[in-house]
Amino acid sequence: MARSAAAPRGLRIVALRLTHFRSHRVAELALDGRPVALHGANGSGKTNLLEAVSLLSPGRGLRRAAPGEIARRPHAPGWKVRATLEVPGTAHEIETWAEAGQSRSVQIDGKAAPQVALGRIARVVWLVPAMDRLWIEAAEGRRRFIDRITLSFLPDHAEAVLSYEKAMRERNRLLKDMVRDAGWYSALEGQMAQAGARITAGRRSALTRIADAQAAAETSFPAAELSLTGPEGAPLPETADELETALSEGRRADLAAGRTLTGPHRADLAAIYTAKGIEARHCSTGEQKALLLSLILANARALAADTGAAPLLLLDEVAAHLDAARRAALYDEVCALGAQAWLTGTGAELFAELGARAQHLTVSDRDGESHMEEPQ
Repeated sequence: MARSAAAPRGLRIVALRLTHFRSHRVAELALDGRPVALHGANGSGKTNLLEAVSLLSPGRGLRRAAPGEIARRPHAPGWKVRATLEVPGTAHEIETWAEAGQSRSVQIDGKAAPQVALGRIARVVWLVPAMDRLWIEAAEGRRRFIDRITLSFLPDHAEAVLSYEKAMRERNRLLKDMVRDAGWYSALEGQMAQAGARITAGRRSALTRIADAQAAAETSFPAAELSLTGPEGAPLPETADELETALSEGRRADLAAGRTLTGPHRADLAAIYTAKGIEARHCSTGEQKALLLSLILANARALAADTGAAPLLLLDEVAAHLDAARRAALYDEVCALGAQAWLTGTGAELFAELGARAQHLTVSDRDGESHMEEPQ
């Protein structure tokens, strides 16, 4: 179990209300800050609750859904999530919603705010079944994974990513149109170089924090040695000058390909199972899951050390892949962190080791709607 002299108090949702969100026409939860164990049959709406919590952070949430995909079908014109979030010393009222055909809006304490502002208040870390293939899927999934970790430490990382992607889209348009005038490219490559250097520096900083958190912890989960590389292990341009030069010198190849072939959008995340010295992609399914859990817990520990408050942890269907001893170890680490973890599973027995340390809720689907109740 990870130990510290005094476990910090984590972020806590004490009230949550959903309106026309996925399977929930209206759902209201009053919470006391303990971990939340949600159990019920598949399709009852458990993951929908976790998705709602994930939207208290910047981005598209744990399902990466567009705003128009979230509203309850078939009649809801839009959806809304409202939460009271307690952080050490204060509390915030957060609302996020989308009307039909509109982008997502955010209010913090009654005032309109950009999504990036959520990242300075609500640090949210998650692990969902779709991530189980992280080490064997294409590099895009691993980039999203390291960017979520980086965003949890550096909320401004999202702005760098958006700036880089906007400039790259314009450059790719020029490449597809076979534009050869260097003047058209220079300004865009300068923007990409500045933003790209910030992206790479942020990712490397996040990896350092994860490594430090793993090294400092006593844990039942295996450590992973992480590294950032270019395609097929090639080195990445690190500084803005290096990236701008690489983009300029790569125009001929990029014109032939019709897209930009160099930059942080081509980065990959490599992982070594430290104790065995083998690449994560060659580990067993169980070992890969344990490595993912280790990284999520290290992310949470590092955030707790940085901010003085453990983040919200969203762990979807994670208990089903662990034996009783490993489940108990996970729950002990979560509680030692002081984290409000949201956990889902099909049966109450999966959370027996949590006991009274958690708030237990049964989620059921009746008459086409999701319902929640605390066991008597």
